[in-house]
Amino acid sequence: MTWNIPNILTLVRLLAAPGVALAFVLFDRPTADWVAMALFVLASVTDWLDGRLARAWKQESNFGRMLDPIADKAIVVIALAVIVGVSHLDPWILAPVAFILLREVFVSGLREFLGTKAATLKVTWLAKWKTTVQMVAIPVLLVAGVFRINGAVPEGFGAVMGAIGLVLIWLAGLLTVVTGYDYFRKAMPFLRDGE
Repeated sequence: MTWNIPNILTLVRLLAAPGVALAFVLFDRPTADWVAMALFVLASVTDWLDGRLARAWKQESNFGRMLDPIADKAIVVIALAVIVGVSHLDPWILAPVAFILLREVFVSGLREFLGTKAATLKVTWLAKWKTTVQMVAIPVLLVAGVFRINGAVPEGFGAVMGAIGLVLIWLAGLLTVVTGYDYFRKAMPFLRDGE
């Protein structure tokens, strides 16, 4: 294992993941919402930065390749769980989040099953868009949560942020279904028995 800046950034992202949830244990709202949003944004920046630096500085490593997708999924899954919780199980948030979580588990399982053949499941431009929309939706929904304390329906800015976040999370959910199906379709030749 090599300790370099890209790997340290990936590790910071992994450690920030539980911090998103722990913010609600350690702080009262709305401080917890702001801390969770800041941690998520910090983690998102490290996601963009660690890969860029690793390639630019020729510091790509097996440790980084292993840890990067784990850190990515951990921060997203925990943040989505927090959003579902602070929204008081709002079905309009719960439904797209369920599809996003299903796809994350499903694609991870496909990659694990395929092993070395998982290279056939390369990240597509549509999957990158799904990730981008998701990474914008999550902090928007966390900010909207600031204005939705004790289940009260937010007004003004909070309502606008909530509406934007809702549209974005549904768009991410739709892209999740499409990209999940695409990964499944590409994996099908390797899933047939006797071949």
